[in-house]
Amino acid sequence: MTNVGAAFQLAGTSSGSIVGLLAHGTPVSWAVLALLVVLSAISWAIMAMKLREFRGVSRSGAPLVQHLGQAQSFDEAVMVGALGEGSPVAAVLRRAERFMRETKPAVPGTSERLPRLSQPQVEAMQMILDKEATGERDRLERLLPWLATIGAVSPLIGLLGTVLGVINAFLGVAASGSGNISAVAPGVAEALIATALALTVAIPAVFGYNFFANKLNHLTSELDAFGTDVVALLVKDGRI
Repeated sequence: MTNVGAAFQLAGTSSGSIVGLLAHGTPVSWAVLALLVVLSAISWAIMAMKLREFRGVSRSGAPLVQHLGQAQSFDEAVMVGALGEGSPVAAVLRRAERFMRETKPAVPGTSERLPRLSQPQVEAMQMILDKEATGERDRLERLLPWLATIGAVSPLIGLLGTVLGVINAFLGVAASGSGNISAVAPGVAEALIATALALTVAIPAVFGYNFFANKLNHLTSELDAFGTDVVALLVKDGRI
């Protein structure tokens, strides 16, 4: 059996549990472990909330995206905009509808065609739709940087707990006057538990951040394509 395994066995036998094993720790090391537990709870809460949010956005926006591809005119698409209520694509469509309602076409109509937007007006509309899409992306991105921060900081906090545990082990040796396993067991166990806890906090947070970042990139591409489809409908209507 290794010294580490013997340390756990001896400390566990004398204390009866990991909590008892940590009873030999300092208040600072306990604070480090408590902080890691709090960070873990925060990261899991963020991931649960974001999973529900992204699922809701995908579910509410899918019917509108599908309908836009089949719509024969911009006005038809606007009339069924409620299909995607609460989704980013619905927000982009509403913004396009408001722009068309508030903007007077620069190219007058004739007996053969409707009034049309000029090229500068079209560019202005595209910038406005891009801004709306960016705002929706920023709304969905809220709290995600916390996952990246927790994933990056947790190992460093765990390292602090590990160092404190090693220091505690050496203090045990100094206090007992010998290097036997019973003197170093509490400190070694404290160091290993801090390391393990830090990894259990950091790994899910990093995976969660990458998962939602990928979802966000996919949504951004979908919004860009949706904005292009809106402009295409206006061209089809002869309003551009």
